[in-house]
Amino acid sequence: MTTAAEIMHPGAQWIPETETLDRAAQLMARLNVGALPVSDADERLCGIVTDRDIVVKCVAKGHDPAKVTCGDLAQGTPRWIDADASVDEVLNEMQSHQIRRLPVIQDKRLVGMISEADLAQHLTTGQIAGFVERVYASS
Repeated sequence: MTTAAEIMHPGAQWIPETETLDRAAQLMARLNVGALPVSDADERLCGIVTDRDIVVKCVAKGHDPAKVTCGDLAQGTPRWIDADASVDEVLNEMQSHQIRRLPVIQDKRLVGMISEADLAQHLTTGQIAGFVERVYASS
């Protein structure tokens, strides 16, 4: 059985909810990623901030990314998956919540992220087609 840990991109990094969006954008550029998990003071997942969030929810609305925090954009119930979860569980979580990135947690610590690119490298054509249909058809 293939697990989340086997298909994830390892080495994901948190960004604190108190950090500003300009710093988040700088970290995304340095890590060459488009999303960062957002953590509270206890390093618990409280959301995800994406490059698109920064542009659409901050910059396009005339806000200063040097003054808006990651916590300001981290909304809703954060979704994650255990490192030992099966690929079917990963797909179910991503499809049922129509999400494109999924933090991977092991022993209450962030160990990686699963993105669409990770899925594309590890799934069958049929699994990818099903994922795309369920996540994008209703978006």
